[in-house]
Amino acid sequence: MRILAASTRFLGVTYDPVVPTVQHVDPPAPFDLGTVYAREFDWVWHTLRRLGVAPRNLPDVTHDVFVVVHQRAMTYDPTRPLRPWLFGVAFRVARDHLALGRNRRESVGDDVEVTDPAPAQDHLVEQSQARDLVLAALQSLDLDRRAVFILHDLEEQPMRVIAEDLGVPAKTLYSRLAAAREQFTAAVRRLRAQRGERP
Repeated sequence: MRILAASTRFLGVTYDPVVPTVQHVDPPAPFDLGTVYAREFDWVWHTLRRLGVAPRNLPDVTHDVFVVVHQRAMTYDPTRPLRPWLFGVAFRVARDHLALGRNRRESVGDDVEVTDPAPAQDHLVEQSQARDLVLAALQSLDLDRRAVFILHDLEEQPMRVIAEDLGVPAKTLYSRLAAAREQFTAAVRRLRAQRGERP
């Protein structure tokens, strides 16, 4: 102790063996909406589309999500992943949007894309058809089931994180996920049969 005290005095630092040293921890960085907006805009857009928001309403609803993100920025815990928190906000905004009678149902055929029938475009057409099939099958799911299906199976988020961000018990979410998987599979089979494809 005397050697440590003497050496610290020599360096101009006082040492008190009774008072423990405290390490300085930097506070988390402030929430930067501009950075979040630039980095996550496309993801929020696609998430809202998967949740059933019509393409014609995506700009407005995406804007609404970021307004709520701005309002609730102080509730975000920077020690946790951002996307599950953003999904919770997007889910609630989409739910409120879809609850309005004028937005409740959307026909996937509303936005027909004209594709070039040239053989070089076959791959793009197949991708477009597969995407339309997935979106149509997602539309057949209840919104609560659709949310857990998207987060768990498509976004690969752990169920614990989903439960915390949606405020729903994990057991309930597992039940919704099982039902969503069954509904999704049945919807894909039904849609393929309607198109004349093999199941």
